[in-house]
Amino acid sequence: MAYIWILLVVWISGIVSEKNPVPHLDLVKPEVGYHGLIKEDELTVEVTPKIRAIGAEICSFRVVNKPHGEVPFQLRLVDKTKGTAELIAKKEVNCEKRKNYKFSIAAVSCDGVYSENATVHVSVIDVNEYEPEFLEQSYVVQVDEGRIYDEIIQVKATDEDCTPKFGDVCKYEFSDPNQLFVIDSEGKIKNTEALDWGKSHNHILSVYAYDCGMKRSKPVMVTIKVNRVCHLGWKGIPQRIEYTPGSGRKVLFLESQLDLCDVPCQVEHVSTTVRLATQHIGKGCDRDTYSVESQRKLCGASVDSVDLLPTPGLGAEWTKSLPTDDGHESDQIYEFDGVTNAVVIPPSTLPHHLPNNFTISTWMKHRQHTENNSHVREYIICNADDHKMGRPHYAVFVRNCRLILLIRRDYTEENMNTFKPAEWRWKLSQVCDNEWHHYAINVNFPEVTLYVDGQKFHIEKKNPAIIDDWPLHKAKGINTTLVVGACWHGGESRMGHHFGGFLAGLAILRGRTEKPSVLACLHKCKESLEVPGMELLEPGMELLNNNDLTVVAIEGNNKTNLETLVQKVAYTNSREFPTPGRRNLRLFTSVLCSNGKTLKVPLTESYVMVLQPEQPTITINGSSNTACDYYECKKGVKVFESVSISVSRDKDETTTRHAGEYKLDSCTVSVLPPLNLDLEYFILPEHHLSELGIVYKQNKDGVVLSGADMIFNYEQVVRQLLYHIRNPAYYLNRAFKLVCSELNGRFVSNEYLVTLAVIHPQTETKPDKPAPAANLQANRHHVEFVAPKHKTNEATYLESNNADASETIALSSATQQRSQETREDDEMAWDDSSLTIIVNPMDQIGDEEKGAQPVNDDDSDSSDDNSSFHDDIESSEDETEKVKERDLEWDDSTLTY
Repeated sequence: MAYIWILLVVWISGIVSEKNPVPHLDLVKPEVGYHGLIKEDELTVEVTPKIRAIGAEICSFRVVNKPHGEVPFQLRLVDKTKGTAELIAKKEVNCEKRKNYKFSIAAVSCDGVYSENATVHVSVIDVNEYEPEFLEQSYVVQVDEGRIYDEIIQVKATDEDCTPKFGDVCKYEFSDPNQLFVIDSEGKIKNTEALDWGKSHNHILSVYAYDCGMKRSKPVMVTIKVNRVCHLGWKGIPQRIEYTPGSGRKVLFLESQLDLCDVPCQVEHVSTTVRLATQHIGKGCDRDTYSVESQRKLCGASVDSVDLLPTPGLGAEWTKSLPTDDGHESDQIYEFDGVTNAVVIPPSTLPHHLPNNFTISTWMKHRQHTENNSHVREYIICNADDHKMGRPHYAVFVRNCRLILLIRRDYTEENMNTFKPAEWRWKLSQVCDNEWHHYAINVNFPEVTLYVDGQKFHIEKKNPAIIDDWPLHKAKGINTTLVVGACWHGGESRMGHHFGGFLAGLAILRGRTEKPSVLACLHKCKESLEVPGMELLEPGMELLNNNDLTVVAIEGNNKTNLETLVQKVAYTNSREFPTPGRRNLRLFTSVLCSNGKTLKVPLTESYVMVLQPEQPTITINGSSNTACDYYECKKGVKVFESVSISVSRDKDETTTRHAGEYKLDSCTVSVLPPLNLDLEYFILPEHHLSELGIVYKQNKDGVVLSGADMIFNYEQVVRQLLYHIRNPAYYLNRAFKLVCSELNGRFVSNEYLVTLAVIHPQTETKPDKPAPAANLQANRHHVEFVAPKHKTNEATYLESNNADASETIALSSATQQRSQETREDDEMAWDDSSLTIIVNPMDQIGDEEKGAQPVNDDDSDSSDDNSSFHDDIESSEDETEKVKERDLEWDDSTLTY
């Protein structure tokens, strides 16, 4: 009975539904509703989605809700059958009065049934009705002649349109092109050249304003009145001079003139000095940012020089703790605080003993300290006893604004009674001027020569002061500790006499001395002033410049010739990627009249703005996967055989790897995870590297190639890199990362990754041998295999080394199941009949990098300690005799501090 009742209810409901069907608005997202757009000068609204109702025959659509008052829109039925409608405006809408409307609509069936409501959002599209109008009818301003203004006057216009596109003013321009003035997008007017009252008393400009729809205003008149002013000094000197990298020679003061303002003066002597300020750039000027090794290579020096302060990274862990400069605009600069920080140079870096011929060179920036501590030694480098005693064997340090070299000879039977030079003290103003200078000490014992900023120091009376001494006495079981930034006091196991200042490029060349031409090249600036040609010099005139070509001095009795020569002074920067920024220029001028009166000519200032060079992009391409079988891996695999390296300057121009003008200065190969040096290693094309002058370092993390050379040469070297595995069965795969850089890491390539898969040989399983039953899982890399009952030596070795990589786990299984009867070559054949291995090599890389912990690479002997020592031989400043009787041993093992 209940079933019949349900059917009856459904039948009655169907009859009612057919008689009065309910319309529905055809909306995918009813909660979003409709969005409409209408232009100010139109009536039809573009509605999205189209208005349409379904479910019943539609006779009309109605606006049913007006939350914000009267709605100037109505709905018009377009197709009764399809149930579509359009939204139209009752009258033109005005964006300036109202920009947005919101209301609700509903569809009405021919039976009078209303649909559900839907919201309509209508936005009024602005039409560019109005033109900009200036706030003033005209503008008048006064300026002085002879000046270039950052801003003379600002004109301003407004627009009444309602949206930024048409209501904002985007542009101002002159009605006619004008060479003396420019106007920016904010209406600011400035002059590009100094105005001359003699040429024009007034300048009348006609200015238009444009809105962002490019509708133009009526012109407004701007009158610039020029006041006649005479200032004694140079005229026509531009305030800013832009220099484009690679443009060569740039004349600075082409229109310059020295105006004496009709002052009654018969010129007897006139002089002008032009100074280029570069001290704020890098180490005193725009030098190449190559590493020390690369700079030496480019200057033709030997590659045997050892850099004691290399850039932190592979093989240079000891410099990681030192504060460095930001960026890569110059060599790596290190700061020493004079109190705590210093670094011990690992013994493997270079032999501590120095022969009779060597060069120590460094960049240094050091300031004078207070009188209380000006006599304290500040060690740049010190090699001293590692324990028990506190004797420095050799050192370079600063004391009382003197640069001091100490060399203590070792004791031998032949020299036990020989008194020879042990200390050289140079008194130099550069040591304490807080500016960057390059120092190089060439030693051909007993001759010692100092070079400062590439120039040989000329010996003067008592400068340097030379102190003689006996050789060091015998000491059994005593080694030395080499420190930069302090000296090790072995007797007390502590650092002392810390250096306070900045160092860069500290290097030692053993067994020979550096050529003076190389030292000059290392200091040479890439930017300078270019002096006028000597053929322009008239009688009575003189032209001088300093060694760095940052100062040009012109003097004599001819004012006209002086102006001609100043007009020819130029700036040049030959560096491929110069440091962008400002280089100040100053002109110091003095005039002496025949009556003895001196005219005070004000200082004239300008500056060169070196623009940002186009940044190169270094790209490494090649195959991302390679493989080798068991025997190939033992012979060696060229992992990067498919590598190609290119440099691009911009999107439209790509320079191929064979372009001669582009260089690299390093390429780093990192192995992930690190190498097991007992089982795997790299072999490099050493003969090729030697011919190119490229050096390399290799350790468990990989290989670093360094030394500036052409991209093509680096590419060839990297392609020849051979990776060897002594026992390939230990590995499933290895990941290698290659990164190359230019200009000491200033420009770095992409990280190019290659995965090497080791293909293991297969061995047949004898059918009469039962398969092992125990299972062991390596969850980290999803490696599953069957474990035997007995472990081989290889498995024991791996467990003792606590190996946790998937390939190590897999190795233990393979080696455990191998046949005892196989030949030696087949001994490590991989039996994977019972293995299921799923390894993602990139997961290995990620896991290794995430889980990597910093290694405390304690290559240096932990017992390398020194003791403090006392200078018993400090002579007075007026010391005239070399010490003959004093003991310079400085063994303070019995002293109490």
